[in-house]
Amino acid sequence: MTASEIEALGGYYGATPKPADFEAFWQARMAEADAVPLDYTVTQAKEAPSWDGCDFLDLWFTGMAGARIYAKYLRPHSDKPVPLVLQFHGYPGASRSFAEQASFAGMGMALIAMDCPGQAGYSVDAGGFLGTTVSGHIVAGLDGPAEGMYYVRLHQNIRILCRIVRQLQEIDLRRVFVNGGSQGGGLGLACCALNPGLINRAAILYPFLSDFKLVWDLGADEIAYEGIRYYARWFDADEHQQDRWFRQLGYIDSKNFATLVQCPVLFGTGLEDVICPPQTQCAVYNNLHCKKKRYLFPGYGHEEIAEFDDMLLDFFCKEEAVL
Repeated sequence: MTASEIEALGGYYGATPKPADFEAFWQARMAEADAVPLDYTVTQAKEAPSWDGCDFLDLWFTGMAGARIYAKYLRPHSDKPVPLVLQFHGYPGASRSFAEQASFAGMGMALIAMDCPGQAGYSVDAGGFLGTTVSGHIVAGLDGPAEGMYYVRLHQNIRILCRIVRQLQEIDLRRVFVNGGSQGGGLGLACCALNPGLINRAAILYPFLSDFKLVWDLGADEIAYEGIRYYARWFDADEHQQDRWFRQLGYIDSKNFATLVQCPVLFGTGLEDVICPPQTQCAVYNNLHCKKKRYLFPGYGHEEIAEFDDMLLDFFCKEEAVL
């Protein structure tokens, strides 16, 4: 896409329905997560030794349905509380290595990077989803009630992690940031929306889980979104249930979470992204009513964008968000 085509979508707010009870639904899910007793440990990391400027730690906690959730925790040595970056990874991967994450420690910031259950990291998925789990986490639980979907439970686990963060005395709770691309971008937006009193600002790059109906209409339901095509082919070949399952996917659509985000957002889009189409990202960005700034990167697809990474230096390190 071109910058002018993006500008022409300035009034586009998405094709996926937003359930009428969206806010009430998530208030109930957060209350369920808040009722889970906190059970967590922080120990020396098994994969890497700590060094004289930073501790490399393993954080394990009990999530929804008793799932065991893992996160890397990098904590720079300091005699006062430090800022924290909550980092979320892409689909279907895992948190990056301690060495790669240490750049934030070099900036004087702690970092917690959680592994999404059932993907490539250490977190254990408790399972129990009704229906297929063969093709993609998007459709896991789609045949049952919305509260039983994979990503609903994942957002609840992130809520439990946010409760743990509030107990970490070494963290400056006035400066808790979110960073994520692709799936991490979608999870980051939801984290901001559902934990508005904690997250101070967010860097979001080409968010996944965005405007599912438009993904379908564009024929882009492949690679990351391929679960939609698999589900339609095998469970709704004549499309008579399509309204039902797009309505249910609306509970986990990033563009529906965007309206609830209150903190400043730095947003990046590669104009040649064929994994998370830029049009779907427009729906997310246009639904943000907070302080925001979007950068467009011609020639870049769904990949590392070094220029966007460098923007985090000012965005996270200044006392006030620079946009």
